[in-house]
Amino acid sequence: MSTSSLGQVMAGCVVLVTADRRSGELAAALSRRGATVRHAPALSIVPTDHDDQLVADTKAVVAEPPDAVVVTTGIGFRGWVEAADAAGLADDLLAVLGGARLIARGPKARGAIQATGLHADWVAESETSAEILDLLLREGVAGQRIAVQHHGAGADGLDVELAAAGADVASLVVYRWGPPPDPEALATSVAAAAAGEIDAVVFTSAPGAHAWLEAAETCGVGELVLARLRQGLMVAAAVGPVTAKPLRDRGVEPIVPERGRLGALVRTLVAHYDEAATAAVCTVAGRLQVRRTVALLDGHVLPLSPTSLELLRLLTAAGGDVVTRPQVLATLPGDSRDPHAAEVAIARLRDAVPDRRLVQTVVKRGYRLALS
Repeated sequence: MSTSSLGQVMAGCVVLVTADRRSGELAAALSRRGATVRHAPALSIVPTDHDDQLVADTKAVVAEPPDAVVVTTGIGFRGWVEAADAAGLADDLLAVLGGARLIARGPKARGAIQATGLHADWVAESETSAEILDLLLREGVAGQRIAVQHHGAGADGLDVELAAAGADVASLVVYRWGPPPDPEALATSVAAAAAGEIDAVVFTSAPGAHAWLEAAETCGVGELVLARLRQGLMVAAAVGPVTAKPLRDRGVEPIVPERGRLGALVRTLVAHYDEAATAAVCTVAGRLQVRRTVALLDGHVLPLSPTSLELLRLLTAAGGDVVTRPQVLATLPGDSRDPHAAEVAIARLRDAVPDRRLVQTVVKRGYRLALS
């Protein structure tokens, strides 16, 4: 896929970003590919950098160093170190972490560990707490002290399971999920999705995906949204398998990149639309793709009026067969039955495309798209 094709491959696509954190970065990357981006966070991240409990728990970890530390999220680990720094504990905490076995839940957690100059001893490639729990229980944790840095939705049962197996567990909550920053925008987003105004929805956390789907149900459009997602009329994109789970639990199969990074998520979504463009109609004027709000010819947006776009959609759907004048008139606004109105509308469509051969007149029958 060439760099030039990336610029327009998502033209005409309205993408909803449901994340609060790094939403600007995600929106900018999608906009560069031609997408129109809407933003409606399903949840907010509530930091606890000034939380007395987090400082007290950090002091306890420093005073009684753990044998192993489970890092569940990159943002959580960074927030923990920043909170320790604000409390004057950063050097002590990093020294303790350097002497412990560091277990990361996926590449983001590993990256955050590396950013502090430390090294992850083991990484759960599935990005699930279940994989971490399976490893530790197989090895045996009885008598070990294990610190678990929670993510916003909790510890996924890690604390309870490890304690039941005989571990001394220290839990650290670094941030929590809070309510959506703009409930009205969230409600508007699910209504727009149900009405067919959204082409793709992007999720970057499992709690966020769950909260957005819950908002759809609360607003009375849950089944409509799920139907559009299941039928492929609206694309769901999730940053990783953990984020994808709330969708899969509801029968929706999202697009998921091989690596759980925002950049990989954008590339995977762009590749999805690039593949759709490859499957577009081949005409004498080039490869034609008619989307919900625009039409692209060889990757370039055609300057069509809404009426011309609907006419082109009608011709494309016919697959090269003849479209009659009455069919053209039925597509036009108003209730005119004058054949001349159909001819004028077709002439305007021809004027808007770079190759007038694209729309052919079939004498005494109507019009058709000229396929190659």
